[in-house]
Amino acid sequence: MKDITGTMKPQKAAEAEEPRKKSRLRENIEAILVAVVLALFIRAFVVQAFKIPSGSMKDTLLIGDHILVNKFIYGVKMPFINKTLIPIKDPQRGDIIVFRYPGEPDKDFIKRVIAVEGDTIEIRNKHVYVNHKPVKSDYARYTDPHIIPGAIQPRDNFGPVTVPEGHLFVMGDNRDHSYDSRFWGFATGTTATTAGSGGSWIWTL
Repeated sequence: MKDITGTMKPQKAAEAEEPRKKSRLRENIEAILVAVVLALFIRAFVVQAFKIPSGSMKDTLLIGDHILVNKFIYGVKMPFINKTLIPIKDPQRGDIIVFRYPGEPDKDFIKRVIAVEGDTIEIRNKHVYVNHKPVKSDYARYTDPHIIPGAIQPRDNFGPVTVPEGHLFVMGDNRDHSYDSRFWGFATGTTATTAGSGGSWIWTL
């Protein structure tokens, strides 16, 4: 009902404004929910951000570097259980990957793939051999001139061993200061997502 001036009475105006406020609140909540679902989808299937916490990948990746990891280059995986729904390709030698550390599956490690399933890996006096052929790389970094015998620890002398099916042999580029497959065994290929060979974006803060 309008008054004699042709304007809405205050009570009626307030009643008309109330549904508008509720409508705006609902729109805001829906927008937030959509944003959250989209962010979770992107994190689970597309890309995920990581920060490099250690120097095991120097000088390729430095402490504090941030990377966005391509999560679907090896296949579409089911979140949380890492079951591959749609396989695309397998990790290749030289790829930098993020994977679940076998000793503590809730931790993510980042290393370089040195050997894949079926390969024979051996390290003799810091020199890496895959299938009995020397691996030459510009990214490997050695800072300790001392050679540690294999009977003491496997850093400089390891194997030969054959990589089992579905697994990878990985090492950090900072070879003298990396806790990797030489010490704890093989990485599981099904938990790998790529962080290298065109599969990542790296920036520093």
